[in-house]
Amino acid sequence: MKFNAGEIASVIQQEIESFRSQIETSEVGRVVEVGDGIARVYGLSTAMSGEMVEFAGGVRGQVFNLEENSVGVIILGDYLKIAEGDEVRTTGKLLSVPVGEALLGRIVDPLGNPLDGKGPVMTSETRPLETVAPGIAGRQPVKQPLQTGIIAVDALTPVGRGQRELIIGDRKTGKTAVAIDAILNQKETGVICVYVACGQRASTTAAVAEALAKHGALDYTIIVSASASDPAPLQYIAPYAGAAIAEHFMYQGKHTLVVYDDLTRQAVAYRQLSLLMRRPPGREAYPGDVFYCHSRLLERAAKLSDELGGGSMTALPIIETLEGEVSAYIPTNVISITDGQIYLEPDLFFKGVRPAINVGISVSRVGGNAQTKAMKKVAGGLKLDLAAFRELEAFAQLGTELDKATQSQLDRGYRMVELLKQPQYQPLHMADQVMLIYAGSRGYLDKVPVNRVQEAKGVLLDFLRHEKSEVRNAIIETNQLDDATEAGLKQALVDFGVRWQETEGKK
Repeated sequence: MKFNAGEIASVIQQEIESFRSQIETSEVGRVVEVGDGIARVYGLSTAMSGEMVEFAGGVRGQVFNLEENSVGVIILGDYLKIAEGDEVRTTGKLLSVPVGEALLGRIVDPLGNPLDGKGPVMTSETRPLETVAPGIAGRQPVKQPLQTGIIAVDALTPVGRGQRELIIGDRKTGKTAVAIDAILNQKETGVICVYVACGQRASTTAAVAEALAKHGALDYTIIVSASASDPAPLQYIAPYAGAAIAEHFMYQGKHTLVVYDDLTRQAVAYRQLSLLMRRPPGREAYPGDVFYCHSRLLERAAKLSDELGGGSMTALPIIETLEGEVSAYIPTNVISITDGQIYLEPDLFFKGVRPAINVGISVSRVGGNAQTKAMKKVAGGLKLDLAAFRELEAFAQLGTELDKATQSQLDRGYRMVELLKQPQYQPLHMADQVMLIYAGSRGYLDKVPVNRVQEAKGVLLDFLRHEKSEVRNAIIETNQLDDATEAGLKQALVDFGVRWQETEGKK
């Protein structure tokens, strides 16, 4: 192969023009002590808090403690590969995670490494795990509904885009089920979902991924997993990684939903790291700054101002209580950070009321602002009616004779409780919820036996979807229940009542 002098000269000239004299400097320290996911390093005098460092074997770490003679580093990987005396280099960078469209439908660890066997994540974009939350001027009020598809939530404790709604309850009361149904309901809405499995069993996360894939929700969902067997540092950073991935889409003007399942385990991981680093323990052995650990995470959820693109990030943090103890340290912390809570009660769960939402304690501090006009109209008095029903139910248990009006109020309450029951993986459209609540609260189901309300609910929805679709379509198009639509709905419900009675008569 021959080259002429002109070609060689042009190549050399290009090289000279593009040459930049740049000296890369990195400070090198030595591991003094290692174990349980942390390392003490001597010699990194210029290391910054939160900076990423690299160990000799390529394992990454994050500066956690700055002490007089050493630096405490949390190890984000297999700490068994690191030994005393190993070199540690500073990088001058903050810990970052890969972001972008390439992550959709993938299961990754908190550092962005794939866990689903589908090959590498093909993206060049990264985002720091921890960024400053948008300020007051960069936000706008939460007014746009984020439908979860669960009647008890959308009617009584509505969630808006940009809100932080806590899901709290004992273990095995259906907390994850509520969050998964909310993700399934975002199908065809353009909302990108991020599910952070923090400290969960790997089998549980696999079951969630399978359920999402089965219902076609994995296409718009990203799963960030730090399982119970992973080191504490990975469990600690997992929620921040999920927030960073969602933030990337939020700042593009898109809407996102992040589920942190669950922050109790993140707090436990943070406590473990803090105690190993000799930070002073406080209440329930948690360090005093565990509040900051959660507040700086959840404060990143926002509805951005129109100047910033109008994107949103809605957070559904999950907290596990012990024996319903909501006054424990971590539950009270997160309750005070969020904009309301959905409280799930074991007693209701075991009675068969599922989702087991206690409507008395559950609250949304955004309220009707996060509801459509149609939902606001039919669900306005529902919470008070259910509270009155609970009192009447307790009174009726005393065996007292009840007058006819009280008895009919009690009967309708039993039917409303049945109406609010909902099987898992079956979220309902807003229009279907409005029509069901209207039918129950206005007495159109009073003649249906309580034990057959679930059956009647299915028949009624089929009837309204197929034979009276104009009413449903009007609610979907306008998001309102105006006089004409209400008149059409009343007539449809009367027709359904006649049809139901005829069918029962034939039986």
